Amino acid sequence: MEGKACALLFSFLYLSSSFSTVSAISFEYQYLVLRSLPQSRTLSYPQDSDTAEPVSETTLSVPLHHRDSLSSFNATPESLFALRLQRDAVRARTLSAAVQSAINGNASRVRGNSGFSSSVVSGLAQGSGEYFTRLGIGTPPKYAFMVLDTGSDVVWIQCSPCRKCYTQADPVFDPTKSTTFSAVTCASPLCRRLDSPECNQRKMCIYQVSYGDGSFTLGEFSTETLTFRRTVVKNVALGCGHDNEGLFVGAAGLLGLGRGKLSFPSQAGPRFDRKFSYCLVDRTASSKPSSIMFGESSVSRNAVFTPLLSNPKLDTFYYVGLVGISVGGVPVRRISPSLFKLDNVGNGGVIIDSGTSVTRLTRPAYIALRDAFRAGASDLKRAPDFSLFDTCFDLSGKTVVKVPTVVLHFTGANVSLPASNYLIPVDSKGSFCFAFAGTTSGLSIIGNIQQQGFRVVYDLADSRIGFAPRGCD
Repeated sequence: MEGKACALLFSFLYLSSSFSTVSAISFEYQYLVLRSLPQSRTLSYPQDSDTAEPVSETTLSVPLHHRDSLSSFNATPESLFALRLQRDAVRARTLSAAVQSAINGNASRVRGNSGFSSSVVSGLAQGSGEYFTRLGIGTPPKYAFMVLDTGSDVVWIQCSPCRKCYTQADPVFDPTKSTTFSAVTCASPLCRRLDSPECNQRKMCIYQVSYGDGSFTLGEFSTETLTFRRTVVKNVALGCGHDNEGLFVGAAGLLGLGRGKLSFPSQAGPRFDRKFSYCLVDRTASSKPSSIMFGESSVSRNAVFTPLLSNPKLDTFYYVGLVGISVGGVPVRRISPSLFKLDNVGNGGVIIDSGTSVTRLTRPAYIALRDAFRAGASDLKRAPDFSLFDTCFDLSGKTVVKVPTVVLHFTGANVSLPASNYLIPVDSKGSFCFAFAGTTSGLSIIGNIQQQGFRVVYDLADSRIGFAPRGCD
């Protein structure tokens, strides 16, 4: 009898221990408040005499706006979202093509710190970025929308006379009416910074930037003054494009924010300490504008940082080390650092990009992440696939749901994503999808949906990228 009692006691203790082990590895969850696709909004912006004062001569802040604000024209939320996904597919292919072009030795590249800050508007034309800001060009300043793009370097604007120009929201810039416009000669060291400079008959420097979607801009290379609210930045090298073809809808040009030597952060580095940051709001939950800041004040105190990595073949993109991903508090076992390794030739790696919406992961990493999320979200009713998304749920009739947590593990920095950054509405019927996708290109891209709500810090002076949660407050 005593033997049976001991056996029963042992069995009880064993089962209790096993149950405790299972409990210890049970998933962590967070709540997602369900919201609809964002409605199109009429863009309102300050007039040319913007009265907002800069923080200082070494700090600048301006608002950002999404592309949909410039080109919605009473479009439905569903149609705007469908167009965004179409642009996103082109964008991802463009970035991957740029890397392959650099690896293969082709000449053309994607081009496009005191501080200042400006609002960001998301407004991507294919081949550019998803967000715009409004700034003054020339003296006196003529205000226009410019795309901001971390995947491009060269700053450029459309200029009259136009050989061929696309439609933009503001009058095309006329360099003859600016007292600070100066064309760059072929003999200038500035001209030689271009990847493939050319000369016209007047010995003036000609630039050309081609994008992977077939868009391009061509014209005179020059220097000009840019005005962000009341912060004036002189002698910015930029392309004055007389032949601009592609899908650059709405904006007058592009402000390249890449790592290359001709990008705006590189050119304005001495004044703004080679630092800038942006915060992109979740447009389904906030009417506040997104914003971008330049200068020391752009570095958030509560940011966690990961070192920047360099691609030996391409200096434009911001590479970081992604070493793992956790779902529900548990590291996904099939995701290892080797899946994201940037090799010596320039293949692979992970970049942070403002112009890509949906995060792309190498196919094996994505499948492992997807399967882990599906396991943790097994209580949610599945819905059919939608566009590039293969993990969708029917959440109609619900206002709040519980979903597994998702954490991106970068070298030295763990970034815990809000639920709204990875389970997003795709229609007005209650369908939500897991906002990651797989890619066979080898290049993984952290997109702007996953960056929403964070202040993303680009600290080029210390060669690092930072993420500060709730950075738009």
